[in-house]
Amino acid sequence: MSKNFDVVVIGGGPGGYIAAIRAAQLGFNTACIDEWKNAAGGPAPGGTCTNVGCIPSKALLQSSEHFEHAAKHFGDHGISLDNLKMDVAKMVGRKDTVVKQNNDGILYLFKKNKVTFFHGRGSFGKAVEGGYEISVAGKTAETLTAKHVILATGSNARALPGAPFDEEKILSNDGALRIGAVPQKLGIIGAGVIGLEMGSVWRRLGADVTILEGLPTFLGAADEQIAKEAHKAFTKQGLKIEMGVNISEVKAEGEGVAIAYADAKGAAKSLVVDKLIVSIGRVPNTIGLNPEAVGLQLDERGAIVVDAECKTNLPGVWAVGDVVRGPMLAHKAEEEGVAVAERIAGQHGHVNFDTIPWVIYTSPEIAWVGQTEQALKAAGRAYKAGTFPFLANGRARALGDTTGMVKFLADATSDEILGVHIVGPMASELISEAVVAMEFKASAEDIARICHAHPSLSEATKEAALAVDKRTLNF
Repeated sequence: MSKNFDVVVIGGGPGGYIAAIRAAQLGFNTACIDEWKNAAGGPAPGGTCTNVGCIPSKALLQSSEHFEHAAKHFGDHGISLDNLKMDVAKMVGRKDTVVKQNNDGILYLFKKNKVTFFHGRGSFGKAVEGGYEISVAGKTAETLTAKHVILATGSNARALPGAPFDEEKILSNDGALRIGAVPQKLGIIGAGVIGLEMGSVWRRLGADVTILEGLPTFLGAADEQIAKEAHKAFTKQGLKIEMGVNISEVKAEGEGVAIAYADAKGAAKSLVVDKLIVSIGRVPNTIGLNPEAVGLQLDERGAIVVDAECKTNLPGVWAVGDVVRGPMLAHKAEEEGVAVAERIAGQHGHVNFDTIPWVIYTSPEIAWVGQTEQALKAAGRAYKAGTFPFLANGRARALGDTTGMVKFLADATSDEILGVHIVGPMASELISEAVVAMEFKASAEDIARICHAHPSLSEATKEAALAVDKRTLNF
């Protein structure tokens, strides 16, 4: 017998579970379907982000950063340690605990907000009068009907042609988060967010890490000045980063993986590593969704086609997050999920793609929002720039972490903030002030005139805004 709902959400990641909760808050009878399983086979909502992405990677980054501080920086504070060692199994176990806490938290939120949860794979059955029939394949088969369907099925790691993931030697983000011992040599293909974060984790713990990137420029999406500063810091730490390479063969052999490639000058090279992490992007996930049953339109990449409001080609069917156009970011998915629920309710849900922040949780952290300097130059827009180094910030000195800077870009005439770029300590937190400012169409002068607590890292943001008008006070 079919169970009837106003809204059914397929996918329990950041976009899906948030959409379900907001829809329920708005008075809709809502269900969410998700098939992630924990080690015991129970439900593990939260999608890639919670299970094999944002959350577990941050847990490992934190653990490895503590280890590096103890090994290399505690002495500066007068703290001495003998026989320092890392218990990798315990580190991974802590990561798993953090993941489970987040899984359980989402299940609690479903109960609190009266969202009905189904553990299994959701797929389209057929269009029915006034909506759609949805099948749930789990321990118990279920059939649901819904007036509105929100698709939030996320994305999967992209594999190298001819080198499928075995999650033992050739690893996706999933396998990378389950490495049980520090590899002597670790190879990474892709110098993006995942590559840099995972490379940082294992480099801190003693691995010899080489990152191979096909693009000629490092972090091409980031502001060039910030990217150069980050590259300098990572190289100094011991990460080996080669740009402009062309991978010709990846082969698991013996106890390791052999990579054959040409460097930026075309010279043939080879690299043998114990483990290889492949982080060359992600592809939209519509596996098992059965879009053909209802005529759901996909594009050439396999993404679900949506308009500016996340509507698909089918009435009452919406899609959000990694499975649609736009940046594959958890917080972007969340904002779209809220907006869609509100649009279903007749409200005016809103997502501003121009103020979505980007963060890389390395050390130093990298964060930005808005336009880069190279993009403004390419567009021919007149702008002013101001920078302030953490080297001149009192709180950064006290922390012992003075790498990097804050950079402001503002319109040359109106002084409206066009972009803010940070490389340095706690950049992921500092960027929020810039997002708020840009949402309110603030000028650099507005930030320069706001009182910031002393001593704090946020003073670097104020000083960078002052630098736009060439009147820094502490540099």
